[in-house]
Amino acid sequence: MLAAVCRRSALHSFRLTSQISARSIVTGSTVFASTRVRLLNSAGFLRQPSSSPVSVLSRFSALRHRFSSTTVSASVEQSTTDRASESSTSAPILPTPGVGRWLLLSSTLVFAVIVVGGVTRLTESGLSITEWRPITGVLPPLSHDEWLEEFEKYKATPEFKLMNHSITLSDFKSIFFWEWSHRVLGRVIGLAFVFPLAYFAYKRCIPKRLTYAFTGMALLIGAQGALGWYMVKSGLEDEILTTPGAVPRVSQYRLAAHLGTAFLLYVGMFWHGMAIVKDSKYANGKAWSGLVVNGKEGVQKMCESVSKALADPKVKGFKRLSWALTGLVFLTALSGAFVAGLDAGLLYNEFPLMGGRLAPPVDELFSESYAKNLDKSDIWWRNIFENPTTVQFDHRILAITTYTSTLLLWLRSRSPAMRAALPPLTRMATTAAFAMVNIQALLGISTLLYLVPIPLAASHQAGSVALLTAMVHILITLRRPSAAARYWRQLKLQSARSAKVGGSAGQ
Repeated sequence: MLAAVCRRSALHSFRLTSQISARSIVTGSTVFASTRVRLLNSAGFLRQPSSSPVSVLSRFSALRHRFSSTTVSASVEQSTTDRASESSTSAPILPTPGVGRWLLLSSTLVFAVIVVGGVTRLTESGLSITEWRPITGVLPPLSHDEWLEEFEKYKATPEFKLMNHSITLSDFKSIFFWEWSHRVLGRVIGLAFVFPLAYFAYKRCIPKRLTYAFTGMALLIGAQGALGWYMVKSGLEDEILTTPGAVPRVSQYRLAAHLGTAFLLYVGMFWHGMAIVKDSKYANGKAWSGLVVNGKEGVQKMCESVSKALADPKVKGFKRLSWALTGLVFLTALSGAFVAGLDAGLLYNEFPLMGGRLAPPVDELFSESYAKNLDKSDIWWRNIFENPTTVQFDHRILAITTYTSTLLLWLRSRSPAMRAALPPLTRMATTAAFAMVNIQALLGISTLLYLVPIPLAASHQAGSVALLTAMVHILITLRRPSAAARYWRQLKLQSARSAKVGGSAGQ
């Protein structure tokens, strides 16, 4: 499969060049044939032969002179063709849609591991595996004795001693399954990304710039595994047993870092995958973000339409707002990690009020009990990140701001001026984002009102990724085609012009 994709990538960059070469050959042959006929006609060789020998010699002399001029022109044309052939060998590499689909598949796997990780946390399964074995940990316990051995390790953890001391072996197998599935899926992502990347890079199916970017993603996948164990380790420390009121759970800081890294990986894979697919379509003459141009000069008009659309001040402003809103969606999702890490969703299970008020009392939001410095200088940031009440309030504010901003962005895209300026696909993507933010708000409120049931809470976490996807898609529709895509599309325009000139000459 990889070989087929790479072969298509190698042929993809020269497909348009081959078309131009073929058309140039046909055009050159047509021009030469028509020139030959004109020369013979002008020299009189296609007329009735003259009875005078002197007339025949004079015609032959004229023909030799004109044929010499034609040979010089042909040699110049041949040198031009040679230069074009040489330049085509150094043309920019345009990855095939197969490379884009590989990235989109990788992003889908990351989406899945985020959802499985959410279920692992909601079922309190994350601390069931007490060791990190990247190689041998792929296999679960296969015998009854091995299960008993794993269970004994779990019995030594603070979670078992403080919360799950009555758990049975059957219950342990259930929570073990979710954590094991989460870890194995992470390994699958690494293999599914690293090996194709190495093959594509070796075969030079992707340009160096993207090779470096994808290598960074591969390293981030490895770092994500280490970060995941670093997070789990925070819930296995024996200090939890001696800390009054402590709950055996992972650090909310490490949980947010783990989830945030997964979001970054997902966005990077999805962005580049969609960009490669769109660039390939654009280079082959397809419409850009829904812009349709008809007529004989459709390729040239499309290039002009794209440049004009991206240069429009209204489109630029819309793009800046979309970037800001995408950042807000990411920040809101990250604040949700703190809500999950502190079980803050189990407080104030009502909406939109909190305890019958728009906001809890100030002394509850910024309680001095969370400050650790003697001068209480850390009271602000510690309450923001460690006080469950404040964490839930912050998440509410960010969520309401995200919803309102998405609504305003959608209304802006529906205005007559923006409808005329924005590409059709951008307007559709904005509508999809608005629909998704409504679904996400409904899931979030329902999760809060019903005391965080696992199906709703897992769907809410998946909805955060879906909303982020919708926002990134808006940005992709406003992305300028890559230099390689513009190069090959322009080459196709030149090919069309050459064919037109050849057809005129043939007539």
